[in-house]
Parts: sequence; C-alpha cells; structure tokens
Amino acid sequence: MEGPSEMGLIGENFDAGLMGRMRDDEYESRSGSDNFDGVSGDDQDGGDDQPQRKKRYHRHTPHQIQELESFFKECPHPDEKQRLDLSKRLGLENKQVKFWFQNRRTQMKTQLERHENIMLRQENDKLRAENSLMKEAMSNPVCNSCGGPAIPGQISFEEHQIRIENARLKDELNRICALANKFLGKPISSMTGPMALPTSNSGLELGIGRNGLGGSSTLGTPLPMGLDLGDGVLGTQTAMPGIRPSLGLMGNEVQLERSMLIDLALAAMEELLKMTQAESPLWIKSLDGEKEVFNHEEYARLFSPCIGPKPTAYVTEATRETGIVIINSLALVETLMDANRWAEMFPSMIARAINLDVISNGVGGTRNGALQVMHAEVQLLSPLVPVRQVRFIRFCKQHAEGVWAVVDVSIDIGHDAANAQPFMSCRRLPSGCIVQDMPNGYSKVTWLEHWDYDESGVHQLYRPLLSSGVGFGAHRWIATLQRQCECLAILMSSSISSDDHTALSQAGRRSMLKLAQRMTSNFCSGVCASSARKWDMLHIGTLGDDMKVMTRKNVDDPGEPPGIVLSAATSVWMPVSRQRVFDFLRDERLRSEWDILSNGGPMQEMVHIAKGQGHGNCVSLLRANAVNANDSSMLILQETWMDASCSVVVYAPVDVQSLNVVMSGGDSAYVALLPSGFAILPDGHCNNNSSSCNGTMQKGGGGEDRGGSLLTVGFQILVNSLPTAKLTVESVDTVNNLISCTIQKIKGALRVA
Repeated sequence: MEGPSEMGLIGENFDAGLMGRMRDDEYESRSGSDNFDGVSGDDQDGGDDQPQRKKRYHRHTPHQIQELESFFKECPHPDEKQRLDLSKRLGLENKQVKFWFQNRRTQMKTQLERHENIMLRQENDKLRAENSLMKEAMSNPVCNSCGGPAIPGQISFEEHQIRIENARLKDELNRICALANKFLGKPISSMTGPMALPTSNSGLELGIGRNGLGGSSTLGTPLPMGLDLGDGVLGTQTAMPGIRPSLGLMGNEVQLERSMLIDLALAAMEELLKMTQAESPLWIKSLDGEKEVFNHEEYARLFSPCIGPKPTAYVTEATRETGIVIINSLALVETLMDANRWAEMFPSMIARAINLDVISNGVGGTRNGALQVMHAEVQLLSPLVPVRQVRFIRFCKQHAEGVWAVVDVSIDIGHDAANAQPFMSCRRLPSGCIVQDMPNGYSKVTWLEHWDYDESGVHQLYRPLLSSGVGFGAHRWIATLQRQCECLAILMSSSISSDDHTALSQAGRRSMLKLAQRMTSNFCSGVCASSARKWDMLHIGTLGDDMKVMTRKNVDDPGEPPGIVLSAATSVWMPVSRQRVFDFLRDERLRSEWDILSNGGPMQEMVHIAKGQGHGNCVSLLRANAVNANDSSMLILQETWMDASCSVVVYAPVDVQSLNVVMSGGDSAYVALLPSGFAILPDGHCNNNSSSCNGTMQKGGGGEDRGGSLLTVGFQILVNSLPTAKLTVESVDTVNNLISCTIQKIKGALRVA
C-alpha cells in the first residue's frame, strides 16, 4: 500500500530536478554512516525552544561501514544482542549502532519511494502524451483513402480501438482510486488520464479481494502487472524483502499473466476455505467415523478446474487433517512464507524450496495479501517413489483476528509434466492450511492436501500407500509439524529433560543437534535423489529396478570425506508392524544383530539429547564394546524419531576428536560424515479395526499399528579417497551385498521369512 507521499504524486507533472536528487542517494547512503554522538535522526529535529548544545560528529571508518552494510543486508532489524555484538566487534557504542541502522532504514525507504515515484511520473507522462495525441487525431480526423478531412462520424478501426482502450484505462483508474480512497482514508483524484497501477497495489488487491469483495472469485478488469513464467527457474531470491526483480516493460501479455496469477490465488483461497469446512459435503465419513473419503463427484459439481482438467492417466489424492500444534499463528505463517524456514520445518518432506518471485509482501506490515511464486521438491523416503517437483504460487490471507489461511496451487503444469526421472509428473491443486490461535501459544491447524499425479512412475509396492493418502497426505504434514514444534519447544526450554544424562552445555547441545540435522538431510538426499545434492545415477542391470545406486565426487566439501562416495538404497515389505521394526533398530543393546559397526557386541549410549516426549525421538552418541572404549577412536552419532506417518533411524560413524569439538559448542560444519539408516512407513493396506489407511495410528509416536510396514535401507560409503579415481564394479557389489546382508539379518532377528 502506498504512503501519502507516493499517492500525492499522482496527477502532478514530472519534476526533472527529482532525477538530480536521485544522484544524491549515494551521498545520503554515506551520510548514514556518519553519526552525531548519542543523537538519532529524530533527536536532531529539536524545537526552537531547546537550548543549543554542541554535538560531537563522528564519521565511521570504511571497515565499520562495510561491516554494518554487510550485516544490514542480512538483518535490517537487529535485536539488542546483535547490536551489542556489532558494537564490540567494530569498536562502536551500542547507541551508535542503533542509530546507524535507524538512519540506514530511513534512507532505504526514501530511496525506494523516490524510485517508485519517478517510475510513476514517467508512466503518467507517457500516458498523458498518448492521450494528447489521441485527442489531436480525433479533433482533426483525416480520411485514410484521399488524405482529406474526414466526414464527421467516420472513425477508423484503429481510432475506435484506441477509444475503447482509453475508456478501459479510465475505468481502471477510477476503480483504483476508489480502493485507495477506501483503504488509505485519503481522497485520490482520478485526474483526466489513465495511469499504470503501482506494483504494491497487488498486495492491496490480494488483502481485500477483487473489487473489495474479500476472497470472492468475482474478477474485475485485469491489472497491469507482469511476471516471467519461463521454462527455467526465474533466479535467486531478492536481496531485500518486498523488492521484486525487474521484469522489464509491462506489455499486454505480461499484464495478463500477472492478473491471471492474482485471479488464480483468489480462486484457490476460496476453494481451500470450502474444502476445509467441518461439515463439508466434499468429505464422506466412514462407518466408524475415523476416516474421511474425498467425494470426487461433489467436488466436480462445486468447482470448475482452476488450473485446467486433469491430464489423462493421472490419479487424484485428497486428504485433510486437523491437529493442535504448539506454535502461534503468526509464527507459523512467517515460517510457511519463507522458503528456507519452511524446508527446515519439514526436513524429511521438503528436499528443496526456493522463492522465485515476490508479487506482494502483504499490506499494513503483515503477511495479509502476501503472494509469491515458489519452487519445491516434495519427497517420500524411498528410492521407489519419485520426487514431486512442483512450481506454484503461495497466497496468505488473514480472515479474522488470529485466523490465517495459506494456500498453494500449481502454475506451470507443462513444465512439471515434462520432467523425467527422478521427478514425478504431478500438479498441486489448491492445498494449504487454516491456522487459528488457541490459548497458551497453541494453534489449531486444519491441513488440506490435493494432488494429481502420474502413478506409472511409482513402484507397485508403494501405490497402496499413495492411493490411501498416507504417503503425501495431510496427516503427514500435521504429524511432522507437531513433532518439529515439540522439538523446538523442548530446545528453547531452560529446563533439561531428566532423560538427558549428559553434561553438555546449551551450545554443545545445539551443535550436536545441528550436526544430526545435516546427517539426516544428507541421508534423505541419498535415498530420494533430489536436486538438493549433486548425484550421478548408475544404471546397473544386475541390481534390478528395486535398487538405486548413485555416486558423487567430493573435492572441497568439508562435511564429508574427500573422494568418491557411493550411495545405495532399496525398499522392502516387512510383515511386521512399523513400531516393532523401529524399536528393534533403535535399541543399542540389539544392534549387534544387524550392524557390522558394532564389532559383534552391544553398544552403550554415551549421550542422549531428547527431541520429543517419546523416548524414541532423540539424538544419541553410541560407543561400541564399552569394555574396550579407551582403545576406540570412533563413535556413532544417531538420530531417531517417530510420528504418526513415518519412523527414521539414521546414524554415521564420527571420530572422537571431531565430536569433542562439537560437544564443546564448536562449528559442526567441518565434521566429515557419511550417513546410513532406515526409514519405516506403513504399507497403506487397511486391516480390520485398524485406521492405518489414513495414518491416524500412533498419534505422537505411540500405539500399535497392526499392518505391515515398508522398510527403506540406505548406505553411503567412501569407496576411494581420491576424487579422480574410477568407480569399480567391485565397489558396487560390496555395497549391494551390505544392504542385502543387513536386510536378511533384520528379517532373521524379527523372525520374518
């Protein structure tokens, strides 16, 4: 939304001196690095009645300016602790740092306002000139045939089209002025000529809906906004929040594309609200009331396809789930609207996420009306299920105090459908969540997942899981969100759990957890083959289609050993429950029955860092053969967790010296490790008296599901310490035999044929 200074420029003539003042921006930026000792920009504007006092004037050194500018790019609003750290590091007083950031933000805002004003003035002058030419041509009509004066009433086709366009622009301007008059509280003259809509008005449109109708899908005249929807990724994220990359001239096609995105966002939001209503006819409850089935016929009757009809051979999955989460609505909305924070909140599900473009950052300093274009890769922890790569818009809207909605919908169907393996051809129909604040910092979250996808790329073993909605369904998002928020609440708590029989400091705990997070992330990338890490696929006919083998050369990544790394993963069905398999694999006393790293004996847990209420959600440090511990220079770092949708056991051998640095609070980025582990999923088959089809068993990690399970085994090993070495068939056979032997040992220990 424009401030008064911006809107006041509408209708004025272009000020040529303003361009000269723009050249002074560099001087003003430098002046932001000069400070009066103890005086902010506001304090300097004292009244006449204040006594004059001498102010000491300080100019920061080039090094101080460089450091402050670098920090400003990352964090324009540092907190007290960050300002104190900066003042100590740069040899400045805390108030000098505070006033520098205040002045720098003021200058940044001024520069942006000036730039937008100049663009508006130029566009306004351009339209005025065109309007004048049209008036002159209409006042002196010329016959196209003879060149003489035209008879009144005879107007060429081109002039007729110009008149229509001019009338449309006037209507558009009047509508915009009405919106601004209503929501800015300031009367805005519509003038006599059309103008281009400032880009920030898109947030106003999205925050209140087209024509002031809230979330209605009733669409008005297309807005003159542009967005490049090429075949590739649009580029990196913008450096400053709220600043969109330059999209060039706003032609008719670009205007239409951006207007279509706004229309699509409003329609998707309306569909999300209807599909998440408690007693919606779109959902049919089972006889026991534990499961909801999507009503495809009712959906087709109520909604027109907002992104086109379903492609041939695609199947549809739609699920919804409601849960109570220990996070407030504002924090969750901010997490969902930031690609990096979104991926960190759902690490086992989001392999990669990028903000491609920001159309609107919202209105009134909030996320209400925020609209952005994103790219994401959604994964299921198995090599037999392709990664879902999707490009979509994400739209956020506040519907009441403490009630927010965030919706996604695909925008580049042709691009997604053209993807080859390992990505699945799919499209994301309106999906998202409704977040409502609850007492004591909790939120009630209703999640909706709605996909169309090509089932032919999915292995037969996992088709029941996906068709039941368990694989990528809403309950999986809710379960992951609950587990992650519970973990964050425990980590932020000042009290230490009684299960944490360790003397680690808070810094040591954080470093250990960060190392475990990187270990699990690398394990997921080795299993799912997303683009988060660079892997080269190996196609070896003797291994069959169930085994995925990949390789990568590491030269300069300190997080893993240098050389050739081989990753192999496969999935098998187990006729035992997920809970039983998980308990067996995470038990350090039974580890010798399947792990060759145990040296044939039980392992001892040396460190235990709880990440949830259940004992299985933790990061542990294991030591093999406790009797000969002094002779061992290798420990096992292990992370285990279980929620209502998935169970994971990931581990990696790490040398003692590196772990000592991490446990002391040191940087974990330089600890080299290669993860291996297991992911256990329900098999998706319904049993009598079991709700395993919709994933409602084992809420919070407890309970017992009676169905079978799908076990994924993944290993990453260093086959040669020289990055230039060649991969041999013997190395591939070795890791293949290791996986096969491990699976057989697990089946034998669980007495599975």
